[in-house]
Amino acid sequence: MTAGLIPAPAKLTARDGTFTLTPSTHIQTSAGLHALGELARQYLRPATGLPLKVVESATHSRIVLSLDPRLGHFGDEGYRLTVAKDEVLIRAPHPPGVFWGLQTLRQLLPSAGFRRAFVPDAAWAVPCVEIDDRPRFAWRGSHLDVGRHFMPKDWILKHLDLMALHKLNVFHWHLTEDQGWRIEIRRYPKLTAVGAWRADSQLGLSDGDGANRRFEGKPHGGYYTQADVREVVRYAADRSITVVPEIEMPGHARAALAAYPELGNTGQPLEVATWWGVHDGVFGVHDEVFEFLQNVLDEVLELFPSRFIHIGGDEVPKQEWRDSERARARGTELGLRDEDELQSWFVGRMDSWLSERGRRLVGWDEILEGGLAPGATVMSWRGEAGGIAAAKAGHDVVMAPEEPTYLDHYQSADPAEPLAHRGVNTLADVYAYEPVPNELSADEAAHVLGAQGQLWTEFMPDQRHVEYMAWPRLCALSEVLWSPREARDWADFERRFATHRERLDALDVNYRGRATTAPRPAG
Repeated sequence: MTAGLIPAPAKLTARDGTFTLTPSTHIQTSAGLHALGELARQYLRPATGLPLKVVESATHSRIVLSLDPRLGHFGDEGYRLTVAKDEVLIRAPHPPGVFWGLQTLRQLLPSAGFRRAFVPDAAWAVPCVEIDDRPRFAWRGSHLDVGRHFMPKDWILKHLDLMALHKLNVFHWHLTEDQGWRIEIRRYPKLTAVGAWRADSQLGLSDGDGANRRFEGKPHGGYYTQADVREVVRYAADRSITVVPEIEMPGHARAALAAYPELGNTGQPLEVATWWGVHDGVFGVHDEVFEFLQNVLDEVLELFPSRFIHIGGDEVPKQEWRDSERARARGTELGLRDEDELQSWFVGRMDSWLSERGRRLVGWDEILEGGLAPGATVMSWRGEAGGIAAAKAGHDVVMAPEEPTYLDHYQSADPAEPLAHRGVNTLADVYAYEPVPNELSADEAAHVLGAQGQLWTEFMPDQRHVEYMAWPRLCALSEVLWSPREARDWADFERRFATHRERLDALDVNYRGRATTAPRPAG
C-alpha cells in the first residue's frame, strides 16, 4: 500500500491497477547500472522465488532502472518512480537516485517481500503510482559509538541495510574513545593490541563518587581490521551511504595514550578507561603528537573516501594543558591567550592538513571555542546555539542536539524502560524536530547540511539493545530529513508505521514496540 511509505515521498499520484511480478519479469538496466540491477535482484528474489534475470533489454513485465539527464532538476539523489500495469520505471539523473527509488519500490510490495526465504501463496503486486521524490537535506545521518561497546562487523552491515531502507545516507562511525580504540592502524600496532581492550566495564549510573561505581567483572574489547573497514565502506557505498570516520582528538584519547603514553601531557602510564564519563588523558601539543595523528589519518584517508573526516574536539579537560610546562610553553611561543585558543590552534592545524589533502574537517561544537578553523564544519550537540553561530559565520553545520536527536536517552517516562542516559526523547519528539532554526536567514539556513541521530553505547552492551534504542526513532528522523517540511503529519506517520513495522519484523529488527521483551542491562 502506498500509505505505508517511510519516509514519505515528496509527491505521489495514485493510478488505477497494479503491476505483478511473475516468472517472466526481468530487471532491465544499462551497463552502468548493472550492479544496481543485481542488488535489486538480491532484494526481491528470496521471498518471491522468482528468477528476475538482469538484462539490458526487455519488452514487457519489466523493472527498468535508468539514468535520465532530463531529470537533472531532481538533484543528486532525486528520482521518478512510475508503476504501470506492464512495467516499473525508476529514473534518476544519478545512480543514488535510482537506488533510493528502488527502496521505495521495495516498500510498495507486500511486507513479506522483506523475508529472506520463499513466501508461498503471496501475490507480488505493486499498486500503479507515479512518485517524484527528492531529499530535503543532503546529510541524513546515523551516528554509532563503538568505543564504549564494540559492535560486530556483520551487525554493522545490517545497520547499513536499515539505513538504506530509510534513505539515510551518512554513517558516522565513532571509532575511538577513552574506553576503546577500534580501528587497526598498521604503523601503530599497540593502538589495537593495547587500546582496543579494557579490563572491565561500569555497570549502571554513577553518583559521582568513584568508590561507589560497580563493574561487570570481565574484560571487553574488539576492533575492526583494515580489511573489515574496507568491506564496510564498500558495502555502504553500494547503498549510496557515505561512512564518516571519527578519530577523537585532543580529548577522549585515553585508549590511545594507554598504548603510547609519550603522546600525552605527563608521559605517565595510563589504562584504557573502564568507567563512563569525561577522563583525563588528553593529547599533548608537541610536534610528535601531530606526527602521530597525521600518520594515523594517512591510513584513515586511504580507507575512507569520505570528503568529511570527524576529529571529535569535544569535552577536552584542558587542565592538563594548564598543568603542563610543555603545553604552556607552546601557547606562549604561539602568542595564545589561553587553552581555548590552544585548542583552536590544534584544530586549525588539523584542518589545514586535511584541506591540503582535499578533505574537510568536522568536529563537535566545542571546536568553536577560541575561534573556528577556516574550513571546519560544526556538529552542534549542546543544543543548537553552536550551529547557529557557525552558520551565521558562514560555516556548514550538521544539527545533532541532545534534544531530540540523542537516541541513547529514554524513549518514555515509563519506569519499565531499560537504563538510558538522562532525559526523554520520544518518537513524537524526534518526528517534530526541525533542523533549521528560526534564527537563521535563508542564506544562513543553506549552511545547515542536515542532521543525524546519535547512539552512544555506554548502556547498550549488544546490538539488540542498540536496535531497541534506534528504531523506530530513526524511522521518524529519516522522514524529518527526507520529506518536505510541509508534508510532515504525525497522525499520518503513525498510520504508516503500522504497516512499516511489518517490514521491521520481517527484517528481525528489535525495535521498541515489537512484541519482545525490552533489553534490561544489569545495573
